Amino acid sequence: MIERLSLEDPLAAFRLDGRVAAITGAGSGLGRAIAEAFARVGAEVALLDRNGIAGAEVADSIRTAGGRSHVMVVDVSEAAEVDRTFGDIGKQLGHLDVLVNSAGIAIRTPAVETSREDWDMVMAINVTGSFLCARAAARLMLPQRSGSIVNLSSIMGLSGGIYPNASYQTSKGAIVNMTRALALEWAKEGLRVNAVAPTWTRTEFTRTLLARPDVLAKIEEATPLGRVADPEEIVGAVLFLASPAASMVTGHVLAVDGGFLAR
Repeated sequence: MIERLSLEDPLAAFRLDGRVAAITGAGSGLGRAIAEAFARVGAEVALLDRNGIAGAEVADSIRTAGGRSHVMVVDVSEAAEVDRTFGDIGKQLGHLDVLVNSAGIAIRTPAVETSREDWDMVMAINVTGSFLCARAAARLMLPQRSGSIVNLSSIMGLSGGIYPNASYQTSKGAIVNMTRALALEWAKEGLRVNAVAPTWTRTEFTRTLLARPDVLAKIEEATPLGRVADPEEIVGAVLFLASPAASMVTGHVLAVDGGFLAR
């Protein structure tokens, strides 16, 4: 049944009670923050990560807080692994309501120093991985005629950034247009596809970058709010797009950027 918003209890529209959510890259960083938040608002969470130990730590955290979670080890760039994992979600959990594509990598090198192998690795995980997971999720959601997919792009997908990182920037730009294309293709079937484009955020992913005082100062100067984000400040945008509160939103890229893209 195609999702529609009820205003009888507006706050309930931001909850995910009774819903199953799959989060890729759930073992660390933004993926972990999103998974833990989704569990707190009622979702049963499938933690997808290629690091099973990290996934287990997140699962323990969620269960300790009274939530429900399942660890599934998968390399999102491998089609057979992705299809098998989502098949297991369907068999074990019965249905799938939300996918968040959070898995991603960056290899920060100037373009002339970027090897073909590094370029291919970034594309395989960031772009192909997101597509493979979206495709597999849609195969579960389409028969339901409902579902929400939230892709993690970046402000680098909507700008040239402030330092050399062509492979990452290209991959995140691809996520923007893939989001729009899938949103249009699946809208009539009740599936919504959106993306969040975060600014620089304090996670393990950016630790070495933000540890450089010159880079941090440059980022703060380029950001009107004058600072980088914490993971918790990105979670709300992802939850909104995943939840019934965004039942009329699809094909949208929501920047959470401290004003960076307004310049």
